[in-house]
Amino acid sequence: MTESAAGSGLGLAVALPLAYLIARNKVAAAALQPYVAASQAVPAVALAPLLALWLGYGLLPVAVLCALLVFFPIVVSALVGLGSIDPDIMNAARVDGVNRLQMLRYIEWPLALPATLAGIRAGLTLSITGAVVGEFVVGGDGLGQLLTIERSAADTVGLFATLLVLTTLAACLYGLMLLIERWARW
Repeated sequence: MTESAAGSGLGLAVALPLAYLIARNKVAAAALQPYVAASQAVPAVALAPLLALWLGYGLLPVAVLCALLVFFPIVVSALVGLGSIDPDIMNAARVDGVNRLQMLRYIEWPLALPATLAGIRAGLTLSITGAVVGEFVVGGDGLGQLLTIERSAADTVGLFATLLVLTTLAACLYGLMLLIERWARW
């Protein structure tokens, strides 16, 4: 959970500003969207050894791998949310003298929030996968490492039990995000 939480936070911290930049700047969109799309072409299992070589072993490479996995759904959903805002609302706010920061805080963020939260929900569940894949390759003391040990020992019961725990963790994160989404609509 530590790697998952750290990676989700890192992915969120990069994805949201980048999505806003892409949504509001045509030059940035043209320059960055191909790289955002390409970020999904490389399998996580292939990236993990490179991250271990570049960042060493421990929490950091696994958290970065998690961040890479959560990044794409958050960027895409935030872009969808920002792109779905009615231009007439934005134009009316500009006529009323709303500055860029006020536009973001009072109009864009609240209107894009449902789509963005849906992407965060998807990203959080993927962060569990990132943590497991990272521990497969980099090592650690989490459930991914436990799966490696159980696989080596041909411990079928242990594998199923660990997979059940991982599934439960992902379902809990998904449910938590649903609660946050309901609260945000309130």
